Amino acid sequence: MIFETHAHYEDEQFNEDREALLESMPKKGIDYVVNVSTSLDTAKQCMKLAEDYDFIYASVGNHPDYAEEIDDAAIEQIREWCNHPKVVAIGEIGLDYYWEPYDKELQKKAFTTQMELANEINMPVIIHSRDAAKDTFDIIKEYSAKGVKGIVHCYGYSLEYAKEFIKMGYKIGIGGVLTFKNARRLVETAAGISLDDIVLETDSPYMAPTPNRGKRNSSLNIPYIAERLAEIKGVSVDDVYQRTMNNAKEIYRIS
Repeated sequence: MIFETHAHYEDEQFNEDREALLESMPKKGIDYVVNVSTSLDTAKQCMKLAEDYDFIYASVGNHPDYAEEIDDAAIEQIREWCNHPKVVAIGEIGLDYYWEPYDKELQKKAFTTQMELANEINMPVIIHSRDAAKDTFDIIKEYSAKGVKGIVHCYGYSLEYAKEFIKMGYKIGIGGVLTFKNARRLVETAAGISLDDIVLETDSPYMAPTPNRGKRNSSLNIPYIAERLAEIKGVSVDDVYQRTMNNAKEIYRIS
């Protein structure tokens, strides 16, 4: 009954036990996983995992750290990959002004070029945004007016921004940070928006929730996130699972 909207099982941290871990998931309530690309190379791996496991889907696209890969040839490759029957989104794409040095204009160009592709072929997007709220908002606003929707992954901005993203057709991705003691702003956001606008994610192998913070993350940790969200919202954990699954299926167009 769990929909994991954002993981990276192609990551080398899973090399030793990937097959055993993934095969265990359906038995432990993980019904859907979207394995998210960060580069052209990882996109190929994401699609291979989606082909190998019925419950895994894939996204294709380039994280801002790999913005230099995005040229005309890359866009045509991503366009072709979006015809794959288990590719459900373009992503993760966006802006990251945290790690210096970064090329702001190069990132914005790669982001808008991939948003333009999403608009052309009517695909949802997965947005990565760190320390870039205003620029991210402006680009999302431009393309939401054309009908592009998606998920703002690993949400870390204010409640006010979240409400604006939701108005533009986006779901808010909430993961392990919700369980951290210093997560006041994310708790405020989770409390202030509807459960119908939230999807669950782990960003595995990163960002493991308490009590496994600092360890390798996996979708098996989603119950910790769901339990904290249920507590904040005053609903049952089953309600969290059902409604966030419905939200994820809606945005990824999985029937």
